[in-house]
Amino acid sequence: MKEPMLKKAMDTLEFLSQDMAARMAYDARMKALSDEQSRIESAEAKGRSETSREIAIRLLDRDVDLQTISEATGLSIEEIKELRQ
Repeated sequence: MKEPMLKKAMDTLEFLSQDMAARMAYDARMKALSDEQSRIESAEAKGRSETSREIAIRLLDRDVDLQTISEATGLSIEEIKELRQ
């Protein structure tokens, strides 16, 4: 095979099809990696959201109009209005 990634995938498939315990371990590892990636992505999204809210609050304190804050932060005008309270 010309493609190294394809060869590696085929070799992995052949190995896993020969040994059920190895397949189960592989599946568990892949699930763990997927779960970890999901946690990381969720934490990053939460951080971005918190940062946007903090910026919006500072802009509100400077009497910047809601439309400009929305454009700058990506927050909806309703979300920004909630931050005022």
